[in-house]
Amino acid sequence: MSRPVDAVIESARAFLGDRITTNATLREHHSHGQDTQPPVLPDAVAFVETSDEAARLLALCHAQHVPVVAWGAGTSLEGHVTPVRGGITLDLSRMTRILQVSQPDMDCRVEAGVTRDQLNTHLRDAGLFFPVDPGTSACTMGGMCATRASGTNAVRYGTIRENVMGLTVALADGRVIRTGGRVRKSATGYDLTRLFIGSEGTLGVITEIQLRLHGIPEAMSSATCQFATLKDAVDTVIAILQVGIPVARMELLDEVQIEACIGYSKLQGLEALPSLFFEFHGTTAAVAEQAQHAEEVAVGYGGRGFRWATDAAERNKLWQARHDAYWACLALKPGHRGIATDAIVPISRLDEAILGAKEDIAASGLTAPIVGHVGDGNFHTVILVPPEPDGLARAWELDKKIVARALALGGSCSGEHGVGIGKREFLEQEHGAEALAVMRSIKATLDPRGILNPGKMFLN
Repeated sequence: MSRPVDAVIESARAFLGDRITTNATLREHHSHGQDTQPPVLPDAVAFVETSDEAARLLALCHAQHVPVVAWGAGTSLEGHVTPVRGGITLDLSRMTRILQVSQPDMDCRVEAGVTRDQLNTHLRDAGLFFPVDPGTSACTMGGMCATRASGTNAVRYGTIRENVMGLTVALADGRVIRTGGRVRKSATGYDLTRLFIGSEGTLGVITEIQLRLHGIPEAMSSATCQFATLKDAVDTVIAILQVGIPVARMELLDEVQIEACIGYSKLQGLEALPSLFFEFHGTTAAVAEQAQHAEEVAVGYGGRGFRWATDAAERNKLWQARHDAYWACLALKPGHRGIATDAIVPISRLDEAILGAKEDIAASGLTAPIVGHVGDGNFHTVILVPPEPDGLARAWELDKKIVARALALGGSCSGEHGVGIGKREFLEQEHGAEALAVMRSIKATLDPRGILNPGKMFLN
């Protein structure tokens, strides 16, 4: 008996040809992201190359009630791309055109499959760059928008939400809309752009993005500083933010994480002590002044070994080590898997959240290095899951304790990873039942047949 999904595949071949496939290897590749959720095979994978193709495929799936899961690079951490109800995985990774760049207006329009590195390589000669840096070169702009990505530069430049001016979105029934525009502000209509940012493919499929760009700073410098205790490091972060030093990046690594980075990335001149990594952007004089002020604050909290450098190669090595932190953690315990937690709290409660998490980790008996974009109150623990039968359950128990504390401190269960499958149970606690009901009603309006990334964000 023919299934609805078979009818979709047959009809889609008319305009996709062999770019819609049931190949077992490709289906397996698209059955999971970089998380610990159980993989589920999609019935087929469709590689679209235009907004029109995405819309036509969605119209077919809408007519047949077939689930659709959008896919960028598969780097999500909360099960966003797992096709829990089968159906079609809509792969946008071939939509890699940079459609327009305006140097005078400092903006550009790109397709959803463009990566941050690809865009910044293209922009370099124009003296512009795109600052949102989630920590991996593979993630795509469409995926970053869908999960409301953040990263190391957010403390100065904001998250993806602040840097998107407009979108092209293919809706569940095949309609295509353009939201926002190229102006820096507008007071007309509902803010549909922000509605789709962070919607995780549950309201529509983002196919093009209008981005705000920034001028490449005249000077950049990076610095490291180490502390006797984790509390001293966290108190330094709070003090630097409260006195208004305009840091571009400020990253915290506890003694376990820095030890992992020293070993994995061969960092020189650092000890296994709680550490802060800084980066400053601006004129040469301003960067030097910022670094000096940050050092003065850090020394007041017992900071030592403050080192800063403007050499690009040295800066890149430092930040590559930060970006490789997850892999450094896994290298600490061969044979273990990793769960990356993601909590965020108001800056004034950062010490309670991080020091409390440290106590929870000690009580659990697990190894879980702490690393975070602490300039905006966001931090992660990489819980290393032991290969014992109860290892995953113990790791999730620790994750829930860390999230529960963040919520109790007025924070959020996710600062940048999103909800997906892994954070669904916390959504009502964070937002309240009535707000959740409004979210569900928006979902029902834009996706009445429930085909867009079903099983995500909401528990049922």
